Amino acid sequence: MNFEQARLNMVEQQVRPWDVLADDVLNVMQDIPRENFVPDQYKNMAYGDYGVPIGNNQEMLKPVLVGRLLQALEIKPDEIVLEVGTGTGYLTACLSRLASYVYSVDINPDFQPQAQRNLTSLEIDNVTLATGDACNGWPERTLYDVIVVTGSTPEVPENYKQALEVGGRLFIITGQSPAMHAKVITRVADNDWSEENILETDVAPLDNSGKEPEFIF
Repeated sequence: MNFEQARLNMVEQQVRPWDVLADDVLNVMQDIPRENFVPDQYKNMAYGDYGVPIGNNQEMLKPVLVGRLLQALEIKPDEIVLEVGTGTGYLTACLSRLASYVYSVDINPDFQPQAQRNLTSLEIDNVTLATGDACNGWPERTLYDVIVVTGSTPEVPENYKQALEVGGRLFIITGQSPAMHAKVITRVADNDWSEENILETDVAPLDNSGKEPEFIF
């Protein structure tokens, strides 16, 4: 399979037609080899318009969803990002190319070594990976410019909103299958947030979502 051509087709035939027009986002998705983050038995599925199984009952987000969320967040080169749900590190890699630094945490201990190998192979060194339960927040830093939650939650945890800098943005998917809402929440003042629905989708729930926070260091 010609992965370079498949990557170009993904960008031009899937992502761009979904109104993802930001050059920085399209360039990142064109540059990062998505197939490197897919289990060997699914490499030929790396550029399809669907979630790819990565083990532990998890899937990579569809390319169109990755493109839409990256565009909606408008990540700046000097910003600090928290990613909840590392998986194999594909979205982490995309975030790292757009932001100054990324903290990424996953509750499943199997993912961290996989993701680290994948990121290291691309010489990405502005990422800190951790294993732990961040379903209600993550105390590595007090505040973040951007927070990305890669699994769905029944509703928006208040801790995520409180962990945003003023002007910071949170991407999160809420609701119940099969009709969930992907949204961006922006902290516009100390005690004021705005909310924008981006699209309807359906993704697996974040492990332990809806439970009390439990951090594992």
